[in-house]
Amino acid sequence: MTSLEGRKVLVVGRGSGIARAVVLAARAAGAEVVVAGRDADTLAKAYDDDPGITAETVDLTDEQSIVALADRLGTVDHVVSTASARARGTVGDLKQETVLLSFSTKVVGPVLLAKHLAPRMPADGSFVLFSGATARKPAIGMLAVSATNGAVDALAKALAVELAPIRVNAVSPGTIDTGAYDALGEEKKAALFAQRAEANPARRIGTADDVAQAVLFALTTPFLTGAALPVDGGEPLV
Repeated sequence: MTSLEGRKVLVVGRGSGIARAVVLAARAAGAEVVVAGRDADTLAKAYDDDPGITAETVDLTDEQSIVALADRLGTVDHVVSTASARARGTVGDLKQETVLLSFSTKVVGPVLLAKHLAPRMPADGSFVLFSGATARKPAIGMLAVSATNGAVDALAKALAVELAPIRVNAVSPGTIDTGAYDALGEEKKAALFAQRAEANPARRIGTADDVAQAVLFALTTPFLTGAALPVDGGEPLV
């Protein structure tokens, strides 16, 4: 295992949920963390109690925004992209712009991050991308999500070959208890979680910390590259 002590880690995403868990885990491991998203002010407020965390602005759907971020950062050791765009819906209901935004955020965006940040990274640096369990277990209403996540897994492999020796991996969560399910309402959310916990081999729902620990593993394991790490409790097996 390599150390994150004193290394600079860029985490692209929100100030809550999985992204926040990743940021806090990297800080606990000694990293200097830069958080980046469309609203740097909101991100800064989410972490204003820690001087080791700084906030930057970036829009993964805008290459010039990524170029500007790279110029401001100078060098960076590791990059974690947790950003996504909601793309649920059956094939008859999906709009073209919804599908394109999903790919632009989770697939094209990381390609551009690699294009502009890899030249500024050391040989022992790494990227961690985010896919999801629907890449392995599609479900009705998750067509665009499944396709996007499958593309992320393929992208991690292709970038691992092209950027070597910089490592590239994907983390692929299953059902994780974050705010993503709050819109269902407490009753429906509880019922969904109970059903999935009963069905999966781990017999529980995942947490943001479960995912963050997988990200740390990917960041600090020097012989791991081109992998998609499933953090899903075995959900695709049933």
